[in-house]
Amino acid sequence: MPVFDTLTLASLPAADEALRPAIRALADEAAAQASADVRARSWSGFDPAFSRRLGAAGFLGLTLPKAYGGQERGPFARFVVVEELLSAGAPVAAHWIADRQSAPLILNYGSEAQRSFYIPRICRGELVFCIGMSEPGSGSDLASVRTRADRTKSGWRVNGQKIWTTNAMHGDYMIALLRTSGTSEDRHAGLSQLIIDLKAPGVTVRPITDLAGDAHFAEVFFDNVDLPADALIGHEGEGWKQVTAELAFERSGPERIYSSVVLLDAWIAHLRGMKRDDAATLALVGDFTARLATLRAMSIACTARLALGESPVTEASLVKDLGTAFEQELPVAIGDDLAAHPEEAVDAELYRTLMFVTHVAPSFSLRGGTREVLRGIIARGMGLR
Repeated sequence: MPVFDTLTLASLPAADEALRPAIRALADEAAAQASADVRARSWSGFDPAFSRRLGAAGFLGLTLPKAYGGQERGPFARFVVVEELLSAGAPVAAHWIADRQSAPLILNYGSEAQRSFYIPRICRGELVFCIGMSEPGSGSDLASVRTRADRTKSGWRVNGQKIWTTNAMHGDYMIALLRTSGTSEDRHAGLSQLIIDLKAPGVTVRPITDLAGDAHFAEVFFDNVDLPADALIGHEGEGWKQVTAELAFERSGPERIYSSVVLLDAWIAHLRGMKRDDAATLALVGDFTARLATLRAMSIACTARLALGESPVTEASLVKDLGTAFEQELPVAIGDDLAAHPEEAVDAELYRTLMFVTHVAPSFSLRGGTREVLRGIIARGMGLR
């Protein structure tokens, strides 16, 4: 079935829309004192106290069972919350990965002991998780990972390296894709996921400073790191299946269309201040607005598939590919527009925001899967390869 036949337009249920005023108030409060260039760092904004406030208010673990501290709501509720947080530019990094990926993964594949220990703490905003997938030479080609976890008498011993690991320097735990049997030539076979305590002996975390001067990425080294037997998530050798399902959560949400939205708002505020309403400007704003609305509708359609218990891998890849292309085009188009009007004074805050988004925009089509990999998934889903 072609992918476009499975993306049926859907609406956000009224019960989930009702969450919007409360989460908007929290998000606006967190972002109120921050300049636009700080709010544009929403994804990497690390504020554990704010994450704990979200947890106390019931805005984390929205889709998780109440037995583990969740709210037992559906993916639509999470869509509303994420949309408000990113639109305001609130700092989400302290809970982002744990809430979006780690907790659902542990719920679906973990043992009862793992669920009972980790998920309630994630729902309270108390634990920072990171994802150990990429390695030097194995970025988009995850099946070629070489970091190993070998069995010992008491559990596992890990040796190797991960790179581009978001917030590992702040992390409590990493869920790592590791080779537990065979070699990298075996591809998907022999891969497993294990939970690694980042404070364990033998773990070294080194921050990586990016072009914008921030350091939210890190490389992580494992030198004979001993883990207990129950560090394994699910069954040995099922890591690839787990990762594939996990990435559907990462690729389909509103986070794939709102990375540049603070810049868009700041630019529109500039246009209003300049009282610029010529036809070309209105057309450009209209184009951005129409594309954002379309991408949002597609993301909601993906969320509807998740609400039905499905795993829209192909559809999520489509949203992610188109969404990140839109996010990357925004700073280029806005920069060109401002340069075409040299008579207009650009305030320092807008300039800093434009510079930051311009610097980090290339990463939008790398994180969560490169454009080339996503298009391969889309082509396969459409029966073209």
